[in-house]
Amino acid sequence: MRKALTPPEARLWVQLKLLRAQGFHFRRQAPFRGYYLDFVCFERRLVVEVDGVSHATDAQALKDRVRDAVLAGEGFMTLRFDNAAVRDDLDGLMRGILGELEARPTRSLRDHPPHEGEGEG
Repeated sequence: MRKALTPPEARLWVQLKLLRAQGFHFRRQAPFRGYYLDFVCFERRLVVEVDGVSHATDAQALKDRVRDAVLAGEGFMTLRFDNAAVRDDLDGLMRGILGELEARPTRSLRDHPPHEGEGEG
């Protein structure tokens, strides 16, 4: 189920939308293979997740590893950042994200899932 963005997610979303000027299109809260991806650029197969404190538990860390492995099997790279990193080093995160986007190959349009309910609000 879709959820409202947390303040760190909202802050990152504003910056990710600015990457459109450079040709990188992100979707937020995008459904894929039974998961909701915080942010995803399907063209470059890059997922960006913003993790709160609940991700620090062993149980959630295991779920995250399984999820990341499923996504990797589909050709995606997942970048995970905690809330503090978004708060304290947003410029550095964006440089890292842009570097990954530029390094990853472009996928054809036919490789993209449908845009139904992409949640770009």
